[in-house]
Amino acid sequence: MIARVLARAAAAAAVVLLAAAPLRAAEEPIEIFDAHLHYNWEPKPFYDVDQVLALFKKHRVTGILATSRPNDGTHALMDATRGGKAAGLWVVPFLRPYRVRPDIQTWFNDPTIFDLIQDEYKRGYYRGLGEFHLSGKAADTEWVKKAVNFAVAHDLYLHAHADDEAVEILMRHNPRARIIWAHTGFGLSSARVAAMLATYPQLWGELSYRSGITANSGQLTPEWRGLFEKYPDRFLLGSDTWISERWASYGAIMAEYRGWLKQLPPDVAKQIAHGNARRLFAEKN
Repeated sequence: MIARVLARAAAAAAVVLLAAAPLRAAEEPIEIFDAHLHYNWEPKPFYDVDQVLALFKKHRVTGILATSRPNDGTHALMDATRGGKAAGLWVVPFLRPYRVRPDIQTWFNDPTIFDLIQDEYKRGYYRGLGEFHLSGKAADTEWVKKAVNFAVAHDLYLHAHADDEAVEILMRHNPRARIIWAHTGFGLSSARVAAMLATYPQLWGELSYRSGITANSGQLTPEWRGLFEKYPDRFLLGSDTWISERWASYGAIMAEYRGWLKQLPPDVAKQIAHGNARRLFAEKN
């Protein structure tokens, strides 16, 4: 009799544990690849490397597109990866064509920046060029074209903070260019974004600071839900930690993404959260 009671209790406990396991798995936040991260070094970062790595782990950020101004911050993150301190984190380094903040306004007409690109590339680990800033016809210069052709020749992505006119000029410079479109045009209409994605198959939208995705209630707008479901393989997430305040609110930024990702079909949410980045930046055999 006692044996039967104990057996029933054990069976009941097993049922409870099996029922709880899927619940715990469901509650685990979706992993995120941060495809717009700056670890600026002017003259030192807001957080040291150990603090940054802890922040990524806390918020289940499993990969980053790493850039910095100057490139010292990216070097530090790569050193942490090579030294084994960044276990569980995939660092994808991009070469930023800036030494100091004023370069943002002049790099596209500055031959010394092209020298910087060529010299920095010799480190051997970069996967892209950017983030860089361009507006309209500022993209239509000899030095921008050289940078685009350099990127194509060396199998690098371009990370462009640019309006739609500048993106089109970049594509005209070299139709083989692959562009991560920082902020996906900010407040550009969803119809224009859709047209750009349809016209340029090698264009991906990164969504930091992108307006219109949700309404005031936090619900996805019909326009952006439609875009995500039509182009689930064309969007990436990013924090854009360009100032200290963005680091201080990093957890809130990730929580906001997860808030609307939960409203999408799970397979679409996974692609946008991390799947697209992992596919784009996967090492070639």
